[in-house]
Amino acid sequence: MLSSPPDYAVIIPARYESSRLPGKPLVSLLGVPMVVRTYRQCIRACPPERVYVATDDQRIEAVCREHGINVLMTSSDCLTGTDRVAECAAQINAEVFINVQGDEPVFNPDDLRVFIEQLAVYPGEILNGFCEIDCDAMYRSSSTPKVVIRPDGRLLYMSRSPIPGNKAHAFERAWRQVCVYAFPRRALQDFAAQATKTPLEEMEDIEILRFIELGWEVRMVELSAQSVAVDNPEDIARAEKVIRDRGL
Repeated sequence: MLSSPPDYAVIIPARYESSRLPGKPLVSLLGVPMVVRTYRQCIRACPPERVYVATDDQRIEAVCREHGINVLMTSSDCLTGTDRVAECAAQINAEVFINVQGDEPVFNPDDLRVFIEQLAVYPGEILNGFCEIDCDAMYRSSSTPKVVIRPDGRLLYMSRSPIPGNKAHAFERAWRQVCVYAFPRRALQDFAAQATKTPLEEMEDIEILRFIELGWEVRMVELSAQSVAVDNPEDIARAEKVIRDRGL
């Protein structure tokens, strides 16, 4: 019989100082700050009391409190969003911490429901989302982390380069990361114990690689392809179109 999911908290890391899009969490998308839209998508899948925004910026904190969102203040020294989640683990009594990126304003709530269900299927494991890539442009975009997965569903490698490849350097079939993760407390403790980024994490600028380099396995969970990450100014119009089309 399938056991119940462990006690969990959903953390939305929100950093104001983005190099590609400064003030990104507070960017207005049809009149609503992006971090608020991400939060609203999450609470369609789980109770609001389980969802927190984690930030080091008082402007983001103020907007969250204005919208009745639980907010946790973290240090400005966090190397990555996962380091920020690890700081939250010291403030929240939970067994598993689900990280939903704050730049996912049209995040599919069904994906979070799937993740919560998988916590009981793979207890104590790190989970990360993925979906199939459907176009050559995304396959070659350095903004899109591509994943290569073992037959048993565990992550083999992740890169911003176009992988898996072939001799013709042609797009054949590939998969991309969906930025939702689940971390058991001990994995976060190991991750945050590192004073610097690990070599491949630093080179690829993909934080999940730190776990691989530290010897952890990462279980990949197939999710929908509906996520639209806002990484650059040109992504704003694309996200707003999706919001209008889906009536969000």
